[in-house]
Amino acid sequence: MTENEPAYEPAERIGRRIDISVPHSARIFNYWLGGKDNYTVDRDAGELVRKTFPGIVDLARTGRTFLVHTVRHLVTHAGIRQFLDIGTGLPTADNTHEVAQRLAPEARIVYVDNDPLVLAHARALLTSTPQGATDYIDADLHDPDRILREAAWTLDSSQPVALLLMGILAHVSDYDEARSIVNRLMQALPSGSYLVIRDGSNTDPSYAKAIQGYNLSGAVPYHLRSPEQLTSFFDGLELLNPCVAPDPLWRPATKPPAPIGHPAVFGGIGRKP
Repeated sequence: MTENEPAYEPAERIGRRIDISVPHSARIFNYWLGGKDNYTVDRDAGELVRKTFPGIVDLARTGRTFLVHTVRHLVTHAGIRQFLDIGTGLPTADNTHEVAQRLAPEARIVYVDNDPLVLAHARALLTSTPQGATDYIDADLHDPDRILREAAWTLDSSQPVALLLMGILAHVSDYDEARSIVNRLMQALPSGSYLVIRDGSNTDPSYAKAIQGYNLSGAVPYHLRSPEQLTSFFDGLELLNPCVAPDPLWRPATKPPAPIGHPAVFGGIGRKP
């Protein structure tokens, strides 16, 4: 290990940090995807949402589709070879590094999350091609300076980076703070970098009711925002068509999607000039 490389926490200490008395969003999401890396408390919270809003399982799956489509687009059409994926969640099929390195083996990916169970799996499962690199930072979104500092061990700050914030900004309760975090991260990235956001909106009454119940489960609260607020995260960036649009209809470089009744989740990509 070099002087600048992070020191990984021993596995036994990680295990002691896992709290199975409180639901965690990464493990709940894993449950919705049919995974096994979750506990009773996570399944109970997941079922609470599903009973009020049965479409949550489909939304979880389309979230993975959204990730795959956007990473493919950024690698193939935008020439991006570096990704900073904050709030990655538990590893599953078609993780960011797998999609990117299938198309560009030299791609470099840094994952960020603060759940010790995610950390334990990341150390074992997040591998890399010989030409590229994959790393993991155990950090909180509320500390963007630390994220940027540690990401610099793997990513070249002189080359464009795609910043992925999938379902994570809603865990920041204060809207102005969330915007400040996004601005701080994007300010540190060079011209030609991209911002990718996918997050829940307050436009579907059933979804909003389900999230209210979720927020009472003991998990870190998830704060829904309007499509206009989600769009404002891209202020100063060049939005790709079809701008910020309902998921799962969003696709890069295509005509705007047809309107749907009450879209629950929106996504978009913006390029830093």
